[in-house]
Amino acid sequence: MSAIEEAVAAAAADQVPAEADVAPQHGYTGNKDAYLLRLKRIEGQVRGIARMVDEDKYCIDILTQVAAVTKALHAVSLGLVEEHIGHCVVGAASEPDPDARAEAIDAKVKEAADAIGRLLR
Repeated sequence: MSAIEEAVAAAAADQVPAEADVAPQHGYTGNKDAYLLRLKRIEGQVRGIARMVDEDKYCIDILTQVAAVTKALHAVSLGLVEEHIGHCVVGAASEPDPDARAEAIDAKVKEAADAIGRLLR
């Protein structure tokens, strides 16, 4: 093996892809703490609903709380969809290879459309 081949082999062995060192970034990563706070608040509301049922509270009062939790979850869901479109779909559009770009955009848009469809059911 020549000195050049040895140097190339050594460099390749020492080189670690940048993606291996970095955790995947999702669209919501910048707002993760806010999402977690909202979800913990919702969790508390759900526990409160369970307590209401356990204490035999009036059904309409329970349904009012269920509606509030549903609305809060929808707000989280819509935020996540917005983050997905703003980060993941836009990120797919920055793919340098035109064929891969079109495929990546189609895949991310389909993911978003499917997620919206599940929210509307």
